[in-house]
Amino acid sequence: MEENLPSWWMRRWPLTEIYETDQEIILKAELPGIDPKDVSIHVDDGRLHIEGERKHEKRADEENYHRRELAYGKFFRSSTLPTSVDQGKINARYEKGILHITLPKKEEHKGKKIEIKIE
Repeated sequence: MEENLPSWWMRRWPLTEIYETDQEIILKAELPGIDPKDVSIHVDDGRLHIEGERKHEKRADEENYHRRELAYGKFFRSSTLPTSVDQGKINARYEKGILHITLPKKEEHKGKKIEIKIE
């Protein structure tokens, strides 16, 4: 009784979360079971692109699966950034299946505190 989901149903992009502070934009992407060496990140024209591949593990007993829901293969995710970033200072780390990308804002886009003069 094998229950395979149709290939069109499989999600081929990571779920993401994007937020910003006065100094930077932070993006988190769910990439469980993926080797960080198989992921590339780049920014162009105000968009952040994440692409990679979840490689299928070959097993001798593949014919005996009762359910196969994990998606394998190439994935791609592109997100529009809300402001310009300093591409030379982008930092990425992979921890517990989550890719964390920190994108520092360019100086002209950072928040600036304005003092109110009281007379």
